[in-house]
Amino acid sequence: MAESGEYPKDYYTRRSSSSSSSSTTSIHVTALDGIVNVNSLFTIAVFVGLSLTTPGQHSLENPNACDAGTDVAKKLLVFEVVSFSFFLFSSLVAQGLKLAINLLNSKDVDEAFRAHINLKVLRWGMMGSAVGSVMGCLFLMLSIIDVIQIRLGMLSCGSKSAVHAVTALVVLVSSALLVYISTAIYAFWR
Repeated sequence: MAESGEYPKDYYTRRSSSSSSSSTTSIHVTALDGIVNVNSLFTIAVFVGLSLTTPGQHSLENPNACDAGTDVAKKLLVFEVVSFSFFLFSSLVAQGLKLAINLLNSKDVDEAFRAHINLKVLRWGMMGSAVGSVMGCLFLMLSIIDVIQIRLGMLSCGSKSAVHAVTALVVLVSSALLVYISTAIYAFWR
């Protein structure tokens, strides 16, 4: 403080940039929390999908010709493992970024909510985490299609129930992923 009891000229500029940076940091942490939480839910879906399939299971369609073979069960297992891997990658990148932000915050005692971080690294890390989530969702969708074929009959047999379920799944998930990707790209490049 100056002798006259006034603040230095740059005090208000530093305070406004500090509050701007702290809100940006908290927004990043909140976004990373969201990615980790959603990935956790999808990981549960992976294990539920694995538990619903057993070898030699008959579909709910009457003709046994519509039963899925072992090739569909093998593809399901591969898709589930790849999906889990992408979700794990995405969550670990997000957790690493959160850890870095929190560790940087702990060094700055005076400004507990402000982290001096490289925004390029943060943005690329968040984009990598988002890409991992999107790829995990795509492989999860492919595995759910195989679960549907095992439970409701093969799509090649023309099982109406399976066709309706797969159509709804693909349309809704694709639409949601399109919104997610477009907002992530917008946030990344702005």
